[in-house]
Amino acid sequence: MPSVKYFMGQMTSELSNLAARISDESIERFTAEILKERRIYLAGAGRSGLIARAFAMRLMHLGMESYVVGETVTPAMRKDDMLIIISGSGETRTMIDNAVTAKSIGGLVCLITGHPESKIAAISDLVICLPAEAHNAELDSTYEIRQLKGESKSLSMPLMRLGTLFETSALVFADAFIASIIEIKHCDIKEVVDRFSNIQ
Repeated sequence: MPSVKYFMGQMTSELSNLAARISDESIERFTAEILKERRIYLAGAGRSGLIARAFAMRLMHLGMESYVVGETVTPAMRKDDMLIIISGSGETRTMIDNAVTAKSIGGLVCLITGHPESKIAAISDLVICLPAEAHNAELDSTYEIRQLKGESKSLSMPLMRLGTLFETSALVFADAFIASIIEIKHCDIKEVVDRFSNIQ
């Protein structure tokens, strides 16, 4: 019977293969946009929403003004603010609505997805594709419908047993991106640590 370490090795291999296929140009554009003086909003549904929250927290640790869409303390979006949507399918209905609203305000919309031909991608100014291969899930099935039908898997490679290749790669991408920004900005690690929560 395969061990936990065996599956960890399989997942690590999948992530390495995926990372090699991410567009360098899209990462460079994403970096340039996120380094501008602007407010950054993060949004996602389900597990992708958890990754969005973690990414927003890390951006805050670097001294950036970041917010999670839907939180009661999140201010209204303004022109030239940035919305980052994390959606494996790129078809989640609520995230489509968020993208349309952000564009109508004059915001910059960035999508982190496994499907660059999706509806949200068509609305977005910038797309980061984490190329997880689709399994047999239907692309036109929205996140909400899949949840109601008990089909909550992401559109991911089968070796990630619960369909989590996209979410796992999105988390690794976000943390790697933060590490890159720390180097670019020559962040003082003490200042970063001082922004960690001290009241919970």
